Amino acid sequence: MSLWKKFTTPKTAPVSAKTPLDDVALVLADLDGVVYRGPDAIPYAVDSINAIEGAQVAYITNNASRTDASVATHLSELGLRVEPRDVVTSPQAAIGVLRGIVAPGSTILVVGGDGITDELDKAGFVVTRSAEESPAAVVQGFAPDVAWVHLAEAAFALKGGDAGIPWIATNTDWTIPQARGTAPGNGTLVSAVHTAVGRLPIVAGKPEVAIFEEAFTRYESRAALMIGDRLDTDILGANKAGIPSLLVLTGIDQAKQVLAAIPEERPTMIVDDLRGLHEPYPETVVTHDGAAVVTTVGTATVRLEAQKLTVTSAGTSIDRLRAGSAAIWNSGSAIYALEVPAELYS
Repeated sequence: MSLWKKFTTPKTAPVSAKTPLDDVALVLADLDGVVYRGPDAIPYAVDSINAIEGAQVAYITNNASRTDASVATHLSELGLRVEPRDVVTSPQAAIGVLRGIVAPGSTILVVGGDGITDELDKAGFVVTRSAEESPAAVVQGFAPDVAWVHLAEAAFALKGGDAGIPWIATNTDWTIPQARGTAPGNGTLVSAVHTAVGRLPIVAGKPEVAIFEEAFTRYESRAALMIGDRLDTDILGANKAGIPSLLVLTGIDQAKQVLAAIPEERPTMIVDDLRGLHEPYPETVVTHDGAAVVTTVGTATVRLEAQKLTVTSAGTSIDRLRAGSAAIWNSGSAIYALEVPAELYS
């Protein structure tokens, strides 16, 4: 079977000649749920990324448990052409934040693994695991072996209240996709410390802008496209950074979450898998039929009248989701105020 899905020109709406990659100089790809799940590549991801021409490709990840070199090795083993420099990590963004708020060479208490300690070492900071060594700041990130004792040391160092030392979280993802399913992410561990100390950290990774600025500076370009699988990190972060985004339905967020997305978390484009990077992306066409608003995307048409959505042309499942999302997002109403047919998300 061919790598690329057969694309049939829809009869009901125009198809743009443009693909999601047009006018893009820098592709920022999330990893978990986009490129791989656990140790294995997601179908079509590697070939689709390797087929990108005319744009730099960087891998931007909130996962703080591994170094950029170890991530690059994993990606190379999957078949991607990548070097450590092509991996932008939340610990790297955290170090960028840290440089602006503590003195060079300061002692930093770490909750997390090699992904954080490696970057601190390269930046000339001193790593400690004990609050008794008077750290100048706490940097917290996910690692599979983080335990109560590590969270307790962070709480002891922070001492509670806003007047304490700086606390930087690499990211606050509530979950992470694993080969066996969805597991608790760094956000759950940060929440435990937050409960103990009564304040919130500075966040360096997605959806905050620091990690995007790290990528823009490194690649000297803001003509970027963010590819992600999560609305609350990848897509929200892209919107905050002012760049277009593409949601791929191979990870955490699926049709129900897309339809219900709040304005800040709505993607520019939606695809089933990364083969969609190279396919013409259909335009959204909105017309009116009396009191009804009719939205057509590619092969699918959705009608909204009296707060009720009706699929009048089913088309492909991805076009149906695109049309349904556009109809809901343009309605001015929250999804719970609308009657939404199951065929939009089933």
